[in-house]
Amino acid sequence: MRSSFAKSIYVGAAVLGLAGLSAVTTTTASAKSYATAGSYTALTKGQNVLVNGTNAIYSKPGTVKGAKVVASKKTVAKLAASKKSSDTFYAYGTKTTNRGSVYYKIVTMDKKYRGYIYGGKTAGTFAGGVKTTDTLTTATNPSQLNNYYLKDTSKNTLWTAPKNTDINAKKVSLYGVSKTTKFSIDKSATKTKEGSLYYHVVAADNSGVSGWIYAGGLTTDTPAATAPDNNSVTIKYVDSSYNTVGAAKSFVTSETGTKKDDSLSAASLTALNTFADSNAPEGYTVATASALAGVKYGQTVQVQVVKAATSKVSFKVEGTSTTAPATIAASDLAAKAYPALTPTEQKAFTGKATDAIDLSNNDLFTKGKLYTLVGATKKDVNGNKSYDVYTFDAGTTKTANANAKYGDTYTAYYTVASHDGDAPQNSTETGNTNYVG
Repeated sequence: MRSSFAKSIYVGAAVLGLAGLSAVTTTTASAKSYATAGSYTALTKGQNVLVNGTNAIYSKPGTVKGAKVVASKKTVAKLAASKKSSDTFYAYGTKTTNRGSVYYKIVTMDKKYRGYIYGGKTAGTFAGGVKTTDTLTTATNPSQLNNYYLKDTSKNTLWTAPKNTDINAKKVSLYGVSKTTKFSIDKSATKTKEGSLYYHVVAADNSGVSGWIYAGGLTTDTPAATAPDNNSVTIKYVDSSYNTVGAAKSFVTSETGTKKDDSLSAASLTALNTFADSNAPEGYTVATASALAGVKYGQTVQVQVVKAATSKVSFKVEGTSTTAPATIAASDLAAKAYPALTPTEQKAFTGKATDAIDLSNNDLFTKGKLYTLVGATKKDVNGNKSYDVYTFDAGTTKTANANAKYGDTYTAYYTVASHDGDAPQNSTETGNTNYVG
């Protein structure tokens, strides 16, 4: 391409001579002109897409100056032919050039490739180098729907969606699930690329645990009644008078080659303490977390528990010298619900009733789902749209809850800032947390 272009200039100069040089210069400048791209627009709803191998992926729209190749046409062709769900793409944004070309911002499910690809001439449709796809295909449920157990969660565990079929797919917390927990199948699907079968299962104990699992991760075999002494420790929960509370739990190490009366390694001891904390009887919490030491395989150890109290949360906007703190209601938020927390995340609000509660430095507030709350879109009298963003204030919250104990309402304080336009949506919010509003 470069040599052909240079040749045309040379021939043009020879024919026109010096008098025609200015005309050649103009032609050269025009030939080297680049397209310009409009502003980035996030797609209202992301779309799973496949590449077809006809277009490369660039760091910016391919005809714009400075665009660099992220994945060549050869690489894209390999991704197009791939039978791995991880090579499926997710489109989440778009730019349109002044020449009318639409480019989509896409990323592979494994986040390995990310960039812009040509998508045709009509915004909102997928053409050019991409096409829409369904990452899952509905399958027929098996004849047996109930009485399944999780076979080995270290190999196949529950996901919010089968891995690499949804850009937001993540592992489901199995807090409270034991090897004897039974599951029921309510949906079946195959991965469109691989054809592998997945089941959506729901715990039969009303714990609320549910998710997708590879079909090979389920079994109908009843788990062994007791764990072998060579690799397990039995935990007996007791109160302050050493009366038994709830059912005993068996911890089984993931290490191999262990024997009865062997001391637990540091790693297994840490896992044992975590297991003891996580499996305390309902309504109780371990009196002293991570207190087990010097334990040997085959032993039965006593873990003291106390009655637990759970705090509810109230969200408020900080007041001023002339205004009182205002409650942030679920209806004020873009999702019309408070952020959904996993059972593990909700555990932060439960503790010994006489213990002080301080969540001002908890990751859930400082880095996690509760750090920023997005308000719903509002319109003024002129039809202008805006929305509020609430940001957690750790200092004010800590001061306000200085005397709060588990079981008391915990008030989280936020600063508020207004932004123009429509509020971003988050469809994952289901409001399953303990809030008083």
